[in-house]
Amino acid sequence: MGTRLAYCWLESPVGRLLLAGDDASLHYVSFPRGSRTFLPRDEWVLSEAPFDRAKAQLAAYFSGERQEFDLELTFHGTAFQRRVWRELQAIPYGETWSYGELARRLGLPNASRAVGAANGANPIPIIVPCHRVIGSTGKLTGFGGGIETKRFLLAHEAANAQGQGAQLRLL
Repeated sequence: MGTRLAYCWLESPVGRLLLAGDDASLHYVSFPRGSRTFLPRDEWVLSEAPFDRAKAQLAAYFSGERQEFDLELTFHGTAFQRRVWRELQAIPYGETWSYGELARRLGLPNASRAVGAANGANPIPIIVPCHRVIGSTGKLTGFGGGIETKRFLLAHEAANAQGQGAQLRLL
């Protein structure tokens, strides 16, 4: 990462989110708690300016007014991870896929564990909706922001997608 990143904080219903990126794109979103939480790196600069669009779109998402994001994203990961993260963006708002379904859609029906690991490494949660992936039985499985955050995001989307064919089972 040769570009110096900026960061800011966004208050949300799931807590204070860390947004990090540059003038061209969003690179990271971090939850306030959970196994994948992180703080700004020493070389990052606190600045609100690069995040006006991201903050506005996240606010609209949390208010139920936005179901898709239109932001430039930069992914830091392997080619396989980036492929999984791009496919996550195809999961419709208010719906869930299993890890197996995600693997099948990638043309890798026997790779659900590898897909799960890549899903768990997603650096831009919410916007790249890794929370929409659940276990094959419908059980909520691991999530970098914590299971309660995942449950909240799925319930939020189900409530706002009613009448649009949303399919959600929370176990």
